[in-house]
Amino acid sequence: MPPIRVLIVDDSVVIRKILSEELAKDSAIEIAGLAASGNLALAKIPQVNPDLITLDIEMPGLDGLQTLTEIRKLYPKMPVIMFSTLTERGAAATLEALALGASDYATKPSNTDSSDGARAHVRAELVPKIKSLAGVRATPQPSVLPRPTLLRSSRQRKIDIIAIGTSTGGPNALASVVPNFPADLSVPIVLVQHMPPLFTRLLAERLDTLSPVSVHEGEPGKKLEPGHVWIAPGNYHMTLARKGMDVVLAMNQDPPENSCRPAVDVLFRSVAQIYGPNVLAAVLTGMGADGLRGARCIREAGGEVIVQDEATSVVWGMPGAVAGAGQADEIYPLEKIGPEIVRRVSASDRLTNNSKAAVPK
Repeated sequence: MPPIRVLIVDDSVVIRKILSEELAKDSAIEIAGLAASGNLALAKIPQVNPDLITLDIEMPGLDGLQTLTEIRKLYPKMPVIMFSTLTERGAAATLEALALGASDYATKPSNTDSSDGARAHVRAELVPKIKSLAGVRATPQPSVLPRPTLLRSSRQRKIDIIAIGTSTGGPNALASVVPNFPADLSVPIVLVQHMPPLFTRLLAERLDTLSPVSVHEGEPGKKLEPGHVWIAPGNYHMTLARKGMDVVLAMNQDPPENSCRPAVDVLFRSVAQIYGPNVLAAVLTGMGADGLRGARCIREAGGEVIVQDEATSVVWGMPGAVAGAGQADEIYPLEKIGPEIVRRVSASDRLTNNSKAAVPK
């Protein structure tokens, strides 16, 4: 397989040097070119024909968002990874870039004065994303749903909570799914989106403006309530705990799982422990396999798991891993996942109401 040709766009000489040298060390990646501005990048794309672009957000002149807008007009399928700072301004711009069609983002090393630290950061965060978005996979992913490994009964199930896990492509996927939930949804929703601090809070605020349900960043001790969505805060695992008759959120900084904190597996395991068979989980687009073990826990407890299909996923890593292990009950395109969750919750509500009506007085 030919190497992935990457065009690096950044106004910082230091960052361009670090990126080009570190990426070039990987035999699967080739540096197609360097550009110090958005205008230069747009001129170079047809000259160097890259497979993927890394694009700085904060540049003088044509900034990253304006450059991305032009790239999407001319090259709608070109993978673009935004390179942003770990600041509130950087986080807000990153979310805007994702909404404009960026494929993913990576955070700039905060210790550019420490060359070794900056280079390690690039290798750990950027290289896997380049390979994933360019279609380089360590193992082939299945394109069809295998037979589930756990026999399922055909009866309708009571649903008391929705749990969602996602990563690469997740902000846009969530912007498609969450606005489907009505304000009077009868169950709470908890979710993990792989993002650092600041980013998760701004994502919650963004989804809150788009959705009938209330969306919040998770806080320790918050009681779960119907019609509310809680997003795990960056750098914290989110779990559930019983407090009297209520279920509340809990946070911890235990070691990362699947190189992630927050991790989907941590949340899903906790949800299965608290709610048993009354769980509906959804695994959306994302790199890696976080959520697979948690999905298995949910299904072993009697709950159900649905996943996003390959065609509508930015990366079919997480949902593909769940499906490939036989732990998905159904696969749906992104546009059908929100309505399907609402349909299943509504069916659960009718089941509960019918059961109550059937009880003799």
